Amino acid sequence: MLTRKMLSLADVQAVAAAAEAEAVKNNWKVSIAIVDDGGHLLHFQRLDGAGLTTVTISQGKAKASAYARRPTKALEDIIANGRTAFLSVPDLVLLEGAEPIIADGICIGAVGVSGVASSQDAEVARAGIAALKLA
Repeated sequence: MLTRKMLSLADVQAVAAAAEAEAVKNNWKVSIAIVDDGGHLLHFQRLDGAGLTTVTISQGKAKASAYARRPTKALEDIIANGRTAFLSVPDLVLLEGAEPIIADGICIGAVGVSGVASSQDAEVARAGIAALKLA
């Protein structure tokens, strides 16, 4: 039988709190989505003032990062380098702003953020993941 790590409710709450704190510290109005390794939504929050489109975008970014097991910046770069057929993958948002949660070399989930510049979205996601002290 195989065993693996997975996100607990406490883990998800810690990631969400740290991501929210980073966004609030910078006065960034964002939505934050946390998914499991299969891209299933575990937590979602839309901070006051975050646009309506950030709801779908943050969740799509998180799902894409979990599926690909890498930051969505890498996926955005694939498209920017000419592999536009990658855009045909359904239900994924292939824009920077999501980061996978990696434990012992295995993706156990992802955090997707939307609402500010893509690099800032990614900064919020990384701040959330840092709360788990996995490295």
